[in-house]
Amino acid sequence: MAYERSDSSGTDESADPAGLALKILVAGGFGVGKTTLVGAVSEIRPLRTEERLSRAGASVDDTGGVGSKTTTTVAMDFGRITIRAGLSLYLFGTPGQDRFWFLWDDLSQGALGAVVLADTRRLEDCFPAVDYFEHRKIPFVVAVNCFTGARAYGAADVSRALDLDRGTPVVLCDARDRDSGKEVLIRVVEHAGRVHTARFLDSAN
Repeated sequence: MAYERSDSSGTDESADPAGLALKILVAGGFGVGKTTLVGAVSEIRPLRTEERLSRAGASVDDTGGVGSKTTTTVAMDFGRITIRAGLSLYLFGTPGQDRFWFLWDDLSQGALGAVVLADTRRLEDCFPAVDYFEHRKIPFVVAVNCFTGARAYGAADVSRALDLDRGTPVVLCDARDRDSGKEVLIRVVEHAGRVHTARFLDSAN
């Protein structure tokens, strides 16, 4: 499958870049901005599996707080970003609805770490993602997507509300902004690197 860049550099993106490629998951509740984040940071045209919300799914899809949303991810989003020379991230956005969670196990195979996107207006929606990664010991960062009109909370407040393990980073972001999204991904790589290094050293003792 050939991808096209979203910029005009003219670089051939049909082949993987040389260097290290790491897998990062982007998870969170329904309508929290996962597809937006992947699309904003990806340097290739993102692969999306969105379908229109239907009347048949109204009984199982909770659209509370996201009434203007008309589509939903039914498998995954996929994108790629080069963090620096020799280091690229493959991004896999997970579906947010309960009925598609069976896909998460396949998507999480081989992941270095994850981003859990959160909306402070519906903070409880990211609990399942937090629990999933904690139970599977996949390092993650909580990224609070700062929606217009949402009440502002500090990182420490969000951490307490989610009862996060000590050391789990919480960052504020705008999922629409490429630079903001890139900073979130850098934090994930740094945090996951520290966690995996500590685990390796512990196992070697």
